[in-house]
Amino acid sequence: MECKGQFLITRWEEETLSEKCEGVKTSHASISQAYSGDMAGEADIEFLMSYQSPAEARFTGFESFVGVINGLRGTVTLVHSGKFTGGVASSEFNAIASSATGELAGKEIHGHFQSSEAGKANYTIFID
Repeated sequence: MECKGQFLITRWEEETLSEKCEGVKTSHASISQAYSGDMAGEADIEFLMSYQSPAEARFTGFESFVGVINGLRGTVTLVHSGKFTGGVASSEFNAIASSATGELAGKEIHGHFQSSEAGKANYTIFID
């Protein structure tokens, strides 16, 4: 089943781990998000990011979601593979096998997001 909605970044704390010339760096970000739409709840995320320039990066990390997806209450851990380019962040994500609890337990969960403006992003999530 396809579910859609939006999330808002409510906290972003980023620290540089290593830096080379011309904006090439590796950093760590701790992020909190509030979800609305078919997926409602809150998430905490830990991303490692590799910047190729100040305007281009790749990131990976884990998201711990607590809330409701399509009426099913529970928690799930998602693993992300994303990029930031042209002012837009996007990511593909999948649930880690056996990480879901409550009514989400045993469900296959995956999806993607793309940022819009002012700390907001649109997501599509599939739950089977």
